[in-house]
Amino acid sequence: MPANATPTGAAVPRYRPLTFGVPHVTLREGAPGVRYLEATEPLNRYAERMTDRLLHWAAVAPDRTFMARREQRPDGSTGDWQHLTYAQALQGARRIGQALLDRGLNAERPVVILSENSLEHALLSLGCIYAGIPYCPASPAYSTVSQDYDKLRHVFDTLTPGLVFASDAARFGRAIAAVVPAGVEVVLHRGHGGDGDPGAASPALSGRAVTAFDALLATEATAAVDAAMAATGPDTITKFLFTSGSTKMPKAVINTQRMWCANQVQIAQSLPMLAEAPPVLVDWLPWNHTFGSNHNVGITLYHGGTLYIDDGKPTPALMGETLRNLREIAPTVYFNVPTGFEAIAHAMENDAQLRKTLLSRVRMFFYSGAALAQPVWDSLHATQEAEIGERIVMATGLGMTESGPSAMFINSPDVRAGDVGVPTPGMTLKLVDVDGKTEVRYRGPNVTPGYWRAPEATREAFDEEGFLCTGDAVQWIDENDIHRGLRFDGRIAEDFKLATGTFVSVGPLRAKIIAAGAPYVQDAVLTGINLKEVGALVFPTQAVRTLAGLPPEAPMSQVLESATVQARFQQVLNDLAKTATGSAGRIARMHLMAEPPSIDKGEVTDKGSINQRAVLKHRAALVEALHADTLPFTIKPR
Repeated sequence: MPANATPTGAAVPRYRPLTFGVPHVTLREGAPGVRYLEATEPLNRYAERMTDRLLHWAAVAPDRTFMARREQRPDGSTGDWQHLTYAQALQGARRIGQALLDRGLNAERPVVILSENSLEHALLSLGCIYAGIPYCPASPAYSTVSQDYDKLRHVFDTLTPGLVFASDAARFGRAIAAVVPAGVEVVLHRGHGGDGDPGAASPALSGRAVTAFDALLATEATAAVDAAMAATGPDTITKFLFTSGSTKMPKAVINTQRMWCANQVQIAQSLPMLAEAPPVLVDWLPWNHTFGSNHNVGITLYHGGTLYIDDGKPTPALMGETLRNLREIAPTVYFNVPTGFEAIAHAMENDAQLRKTLLSRVRMFFYSGAALAQPVWDSLHATQEAEIGERIVMATGLGMTESGPSAMFINSPDVRAGDVGVPTPGMTLKLVDVDGKTEVRYRGPNVTPGYWRAPEATREAFDEEGFLCTGDAVQWIDENDIHRGLRFDGRIAEDFKLATGTFVSVGPLRAKIIAAGAPYVQDAVLTGINLKEVGALVFPTQAVRTLAGLPPEAPMSQVLESATVQARFQQVLNDLAKTATGSAGRIARMHLMAEPPSIDKGEVTDKGSINQRAVLKHRAALVEALHADTLPFTIKPR
């Protein structure tokens, strides 16, 4: 019998070989309504600090590229790849670490980084970690998109930093002038006005003394910085990562060396291919988010890999840069969010070079940041089978900023949209019955000790047994086989009541909309809190453009308002109405969203889903118009 056939003769998918490290779990009962789930495999030993891994790779592979980024020219164009080796990374970390020690910086006066991923950002963060000085990569949107700088002020009020870094004065000058106190040192890579500076100055910084980044890098390292590194340990704070702050101001999550190192071993034990050979990543995910920084940079550094910084992004304006990079650099593992995979799936249909390079040696695709629509998944698999004769496993899991980030991973190639899998080794999941759902809570060495300078918020985050309360709901993939693990079942706090007192279960209803609208629905947000009817804001996939019959450059608003698209979603809503059993399960009104959910505004979370609360908050006027019947192109069941 062929290896890819079942006993009944039905063909089953063939996957590029990928080993999973947690095939079995144990489940034990606790108090009524409480159970505990753990991996059978124990957690292996992990490093005491991430700098141990930097020292290791600088010694055994000094000339290997740690990171690379295309040259950024003054006119905005990009050039050849600029490489940073492990030896150079260690040398830069020691020099910058010495400069930071000379300034007397510490946890009470940490470093804040305002700008995007770059080699300078990487070196400064390594310098902080080497010297034992915490840093915080703040969302660039706090400086470049925000007009009132409220969240940036909150970051500064919370952390009281002693030094601030930005990539260039032109983009960050106004925010620095508005928020950074006069006594806080400002370091710039471009626009500092020194010799050879290719950047433009900012009028907002006129008269303010700034330091060139190269001045930090030129500092001579001494034995003091090595002693500072040796004094760090598992409890040393490496960084502060702010939560999305969808309903309140963001909280500063304390990230320790123990969290980061333990989680890297947990990830590697769950996905052993990461440790089999130095991984190669092509990655745009922002370092102010735990997925991009702790997860992806951590994987690279822990296993001696190479990360190519992708200056693209899954937006119409920037996706071309990502595709350009993927035509040139072949990753061994590829991470992205669903909108990115959707664009890649579409591009691979007609781009032979993209298919050839991207699929040449990749062992695993991995998504997070939102729900991946099953049709996108299926499209990727179809292209892979046609190109290389087998599928690439699409992996995922569940976690959060507070869990470093990874708490769970799928453990089989037989995975469907919504599956999140089993706990990593060393993690205990507490499954608690809450209002008809099951909340998952975390305890393990990768879980944060709390929030910086927020003792009350820290107390509220943990239960009486010391488990982190996530607010994430889960259910079994297969109740008859616990070893397959869990599925994501929405956010408990997202469920709401209608004016009639009827309870709306958001997760299952969202899933029905996505399934009914496939392949044209990326995600949906339910509306109607304390109102009479349930509404939906639907975020479409790029596939919806095929319905409109418009040129590729047509704005998404025009696509969604076209008669054919409106008719297709009218049918979706009609079909949903036929199966609804009551007001809580009936979508009474729907609007198609031209503007995608924003990761910078917290509308897309690090927990693998859309943040309903953040979308409802930032688009409150639109929701009000939807239910007041004043919103154009509202679709209702017929």
